[in-house]
Amino acid sequence: MAEENERVQTMVLGDVEVIRIVEWHEPFAPTSGMFPGVDTEVWKSNENWLAPDHWQPEGDLAVLALQTWVLRSAGRTVLVDTAVGNGRERPGMAPFHRRQGDFLGLLAQAGVRPEDVDVVVNTHLHVDHVGWNTVDADGQWVPTFPHAQYLIPAADDFHYGPDNAYGNGRQEVDRLIYEDSIAPVHRAGQAVLWEGAHHIDEHLTLESAPGHTPGSSVLRLASGSDRAVFAGDLLHSPVQILHPCCNSNACLDPRQAVASRRRILARAAEQRELLIPAHFGGTGAVEVRKKADGFTLGPWATTHPLKGQPAS
Repeated sequence: MAEENERVQTMVLGDVEVIRIVEWHEPFAPTSGMFPGVDTEVWKSNENWLAPDHWQPEGDLAVLALQTWVLRSAGRTVLVDTAVGNGRERPGMAPFHRRQGDFLGLLAQAGVRPEDVDVVVNTHLHVDHVGWNTVDADGQWVPTFPHAQYLIPAADDFHYGPDNAYGNGRQEVDRLIYEDSIAPVHRAGQAVLWEGAHHIDEHLTLESAPGHTPGSSVLRLASGSDRAVFAGDLLHSPVQILHPCCNSNACLDPRQAVASRRRILARAAEQRELLIPAHFGGTGAVEVRKKADGFTLGPWATTHPLKGQPAS
């Protein structure tokens, strides 16, 4: 689990500073339920590197991180996903229900005030990716980042928004998530819906990678000789690099999720893109290598704890 002084980490990719904000890093769920396609022996045979950052052998629990990536790119501050948020009604989701955390304090340690953020990327609209989109202001949910443009996949906005009328896998908790974390952004005029691909700046491009949700996306970074892909929930555990045909239990379209995962992993291996999924522990980022007809892990990225600094 991440120590207190490891919850804000940094690395540099080309001309982009990348700051990792770890809101939470804990055992999350039994592997048999979360990754039903992954045999128990896979976890056991890889225990030497899966434990403790990605797997807890006692109880056979997947260990996940909830985190946001802050990118200082082309003179702007970009957030990739906004974790869980505080004070949310999330019935049936015990780790997230009425949570109280110090996310904004961690951002401040990184020198980021809410008003400094220029762009918020929601890779998709699940509970642990949109929670800090908003904060409670005198009983009303309002955007946390008052000057930011929020980039929201159009397909997810339709699926989880009121127009879908609870169809195709939408649950009651999804309505709550949309109402407190997405709808207020629309009302404030800060939401930008996109589909296919979306160019943010000379270093950053969003790209659709559906399957986990209809609008699931990845963010590609290219700066100098460095390449990275912020992969959202394309993968939840490094075992899915070894077994890309295995989905998490939260993938709405399993076949499409496998196709997107294979495509992104293949490109990461070919172009030496650093793979940065939303929930990996360790340093949160790893290289991918081609192996026979599949993939294996390369070196993990090196990150450094960022000493606390006042928000500028």
